[in-house]
Parts: sequence; structure tokens; C-alpha cells
Amino acid sequence: MKTDFLAKKAVRSGQRAEQLADELTAFEEIIDSMAPPPAIRLSADGFDVIAEYKRKSPSQWMPDKPARDLRQQLSDYASSGAAMVSVLTEPDHFGGSMSDLANAARLMQDLAIPVMRKDFLVHPIQLYETRAAGAAAVLLIVRLLNDRELENMFDHAARLELIVLAETFDRTDLRRLGEISKSRTEQTILAGVNCRDLKTLQIRPERFFELAADLPFGLPAVAESGVTHCDQLRKIADAGYRLALIGNALMKSQTPGIFISGCLEIARKGPAAAGASG
Repeated sequence: MKTDFLAKKAVRSGQRAEQLADELTAFEEIIDSMAPPPAIRLSADGFDVIAEYKRKSPSQWMPDKPARDLRQQLSDYASSGAAMVSVLTEPDHFGGSMSDLANAARLMQDLAIPVMRKDFLVHPIQLYETRAAGAAAVLLIVRLLNDRELENMFDHAARLELIVLAETFDRTDLRRLGEISKSRTEQTILAGVNCRDLKTLQIRPERFFELAADLPFGLPAVAESGVTHCDQLRKIADAGYRLALIGNALMKSQTPGIFISGCLEIARKGPAAAGASG
């Protein structure tokens, strides 16, 4: 069942999707002229970071305007070894925009670092909008969609060669993701676990460990939200997660590149880090 927060986000996202109804042909023409999107390159060292750019957060205080602009921020992300960049495009609570996504994709293009659209997406046309903006990946929230809708979104993502980060919150979400991914061995899918309680917006890091045994086999697992200190990542890596998505901590840091480098160094220490996957 959708939480009130997700339900509201789904309604608003649906309204935004309706406004794109006449744009499909234009999106397809743009996509047809584009080179294939870059693949995510996971390090042989056994752990990676998805670094997020967001302008606001409804759950934590952040400056009204980021201290560092998108170009500065993403430059640090790339130089410190981020495997992928996530960009919030939701406008109402996160202050995001498709312009941020398109600009990020242009900045990362020559480096072949995939850029992911993070939003509350509910309709396939939003995937075409995403790819036309130059993005290579998309976040899909499993519980936001019923089985038919989820299958449809995965089908269109595959057609567009978009990496899918499938976000889950509990065992039911993970079971559904496991079922839908069984026949999609050629599609790049990441299994995300978000430790944020969407009823209270509070962080529950213990969720990473409670759900570790239920991570779908063969899908690189991503720990989402709640990483505020690099020291947390050693246990997260030991639990079987292959990546961490880090947002607020990077946006608040004056030295996000140093933060990422420190996190990777800690997460990659020890025998359990090498080759860990979901």
C-alpha cells in the first residue's frame, strides 16, 4: 500500500506526465539521433558510490541554494571515482528540474559516467523524456506501481537501454523485484533498498541489514539514504551491498570529492568487500 507521501507524489507525477502527452514523437526523434547511453562501470575493488545532486530535501535542512553549483559538484563526483551520478528532478519538494538532468548528462558525457534521473515516475513517457535529456539510468520505485505497470516501465526502460535502479522498502518489494528481474538477464538492473521510513521520513539504517538476506540474487544491491559517515559503509559492504547512493551528506559537504574518496577507501577494505553483490 502506498504511503500518503508516495501517493501524493504519484498523483503529482501523473499530472506532469499528462503534460508530456504530445511530446512522444519529439522525444523519439531526439533519442534516434543519440549515441547509446554509457554503461555503469563497477570497480574491481568491490564497492562503488552513486553520487547525488539535489537542490532541496524535505527530510533534512539544506541551504536554499547549494553552496556549490552543479558543474563544481559533479566535477568532484567524477574525479573522486563515482560510478554514477543521480540527479533529483522532482520540482515540488526537491527543487529539481529536467534542466539539471540535461546539464549533468552533458557534463558527464565525455567521461562516460552514466547519469540517473531520480523522481517519482509513473508513466512510460517520462522514460522517453529522461533518455531524450541524455540520461542513461532511471530510478523506479517498486511500490509506486502495480505489477502490470512495473512490467511496462521495465519494458520501456529496456527498449531505451536505460539502467534501472529499482527502489524497495521491504521484503514484499524485494520479492516483486526478484520475480520481475528473473526473465531480464540482459537488462541492467540494480536492487535498491531505501532505509527511509516514508511515513515519518526518518532514517532506519537497520533496514539495510534486516533485508540483506532477501536481496535478489544476481542484482548489484544499492544502499540508499542514511549514509552520513564513511564508517557506515564497511558494515554495509559486509552485508552484501555493492553500491551506496549518497545525497544529503555530499550536498552539505564543502569537499564532496574527499568524502567520496574516503567512503570508497573504507568500503573497499577487508575480504568481504571484494566482489560483494546482491
